[in-house]
Amino acid sequence: MLAGTAGVLGGAVLRPTTVRSQTGAAPAVAVAGSSPPGSRYGDPAWWAQRKEEILEPALEIVDPHHHLWDRKEHRYLLDQLLADTGSGHNITHSVFVECGSMYRADGPAEMKPVGEIEFVNGTAAMSASGQFGKSRLCAGIVGHADLRLGDSVARVLEAEIAAGDGRFRGIRHSVVWDPSEIFSRGRTNSSQHQMADATWRSGFARLAPLDLTFEAWLYHPQLIELADLARAFPQTTIILNHVGGPLGIGPYADKKEETFAVWKAGIAELGKCQNVVVKLGGLGMLFGMFDFHTRETPPSSEELARAYKPYIETCIAAFGPDRGMFESNFPPDGVSSSYAVLWNAFKRLAAGYSADEKAKLFSGTAKRVYRLS
Repeated sequence: MLAGTAGVLGGAVLRPTTVRSQTGAAPAVAVAGSSPPGSRYGDPAWWAQRKEEILEPALEIVDPHHHLWDRKEHRYLLDQLLADTGSGHNITHSVFVECGSMYRADGPAEMKPVGEIEFVNGTAAMSASGQFGKSRLCAGIVGHADLRLGDSVARVLEAEIAAGDGRFRGIRHSVVWDPSEIFSRGRTNSSQHQMADATWRSGFARLAPLDLTFEAWLYHPQLIELADLARAFPQTTIILNHVGGPLGIGPYADKKEETFAVWKAGIAELGKCQNVVVKLGGLGMLFGMFDFHTRETPPSSEELARAYKPYIETCIAAFGPDRGMFESNFPPDGVSSSYAVLWNAFKRLAAGYSADEKAKLFSGTAKRVYRLS
């Protein structure tokens, strides 16, 4: 057993036979054994079974990763976001990350993602009015642009900058790929070695001149490929999503220790790239290493902290607090816990760090990377 992972990486995991991206456009799937009936994103009635006192309620938090959508199977718009961010923790700002919401119905296909920026900027303006509290939600916006357009993606990026009205910070072009068909390849249907493609890289090269960041959403076997990209573009800030996407179902279900070792090696390599920062979260999603969603009652923050500790501590050791930031990844991570309990877990995980280090992990790094005032 790997040091520090006893009781964390072992055990059978009850999961759906097919998994689609929780931030993609695929329909909902049945979750075997899930307590929140029919939900991939958690259920308030399920969360209500686990109430906790908020730890360190005054600690400033910038949530650097959440979504907004209105789908047939699930709604997560400003009202739902406010319910979560207002559940006790001191959320001062948030950053929206693309999820295929409210694309334009008309016009050139490559320009349709601009509609998502227009939609979220409206939500941000509502929050900035102060009528919904002191939190400045969606203060930063991360959209999507298809880097396979090559140099011509610049036109899309410029339109998104304009639509963001000063809030647009970068893009996410999902590159998730695995040979197993149970794993989503995203709305863009990523190809193997997408990040090495010359045309894709020519599109990627348009980000830094526009002072835009790149959100890297991939699976753990692809971490070394991302390190190669980071070394090729040292002037581009790359934000690794969800601690690098360690997989725990399908062909990986019985290879927990091997997966952890491969993931850890990839994180160590990426940590050497000073232009890469990491989001500490996303571990509660359905394709991951844990089965909290199968329980009759939600886990406590102590349980979450114990389970997530090997991943969070490995990332902080590799990147440092200057390049790490806790994230909610809501609503997808809501399948494993409530928003309030999740942030309590993060605070437990950070208990051994200094006040300055905690400030960076919970708000400082996110403010710097996303240029939030």
